[in-house]
Amino acid sequence: MPLLDVTDLRTYFHTRNGIYRAVDGVSFAIERGETLGIVGESGSGKSVTCYSLMGLVPQPPGRIESGRAMFDGTDLLHCSPAESRAIRGKRIAMIFQDPMTSLNPYLRVSEQLIEPLVIHDNLPRSEAIQRGLAMLEAVGINDAARRLSQYPHEFSGGMRQRVMIAMALITRPELLIADEPTTALDVTVQAQILELIQRLQREFGMAVIFITHDLAVVSGLCDRVQVMYGGRMVEQAATRTLFAAPRHPYTQALQRSIPGLQQKGTTLNTIPGMPPDLSQPAVGCPFAPRCEFVVDDCRREPVALRKLNDNHATACLRVQRGELSHG
Repeated sequence: MPLLDVTDLRTYFHTRNGIYRAVDGVSFAIERGETLGIVGESGSGKSVTCYSLMGLVPQPPGRIESGRAMFDGTDLLHCSPAESRAIRGKRIAMIFQDPMTSLNPYLRVSEQLIEPLVIHDNLPRSEAIQRGLAMLEAVGINDAARRLSQYPHEFSGGMRQRVMIAMALITRPELLIADEPTTALDVTVQAQILELIQRLQREFGMAVIFITHDLAVVSGLCDRVQVMYGGRMVEQAATRTLFAAPRHPYTQALQRSIPGLQQKGTTLNTIPGMPPDLSQPAVGCPFAPRCEFVVDDCRREPVALRKLNDNHATACLRVQRGELSHG
């Protein structure tokens, strides 16, 4: 039985300019100890999917329209506030995209770091401080005892990200959601952060959902990958399978856009056109306006994710019909 099983999640934002279908019928599952990557362009619905699971979508304008998210027998989308508080920050933790805006600038790092222990484990402050000190050392922050009394602005970007990781892992969660934890970090620090997450995952035996737009990072980190576009899942597969034989044209286009795979001196590959307007309901495939293989049926027939085999599923109509092979 999966640790987390999400079925038909729909999160819409009701604004004066219309209804934006940020997440539109997303389903996936993750097992204990597994690393699942969710990839896609900015605005594809990756972060909103996980914010929905954590109960962090502002309401209004956001609204969970439908779906289930079963976490060890509890539906995260329909549980009581008390049940949600008992799970969030304790059994499920999240590393946010921008640590400078996620950390409170008015509170010392120590206060923010030990808060989950005080709230969830009822630890006395002295013991919580010792646990916090040990966790800062575990994530590679030097002179941790002095650093505990400092404020977020006294840390570099990489160090703030390490503090965020320490806050997320201090209660030893069963599931960690990492929302682009290496955004805006240099390559050296990025490699250190990813290695740190992998090491702590092995130590704690936790599952990880890794949200990113960087396929190169996913290739060396994740067991399985879900590709999102226009608020929908368009492909899911084991990581090795996805990179060896991508079946959806969007996934193929993303792979061709990886700079490291392109010949030096040539023009970088890009995906023509713009992401879809999520305020307009997509009748057919949301990628159809940008797809090089599009036919009329793609624009008018709804396309659901369908399994090609036990390890691979795609939402491309022409692949499902057997008209396209992998590129």
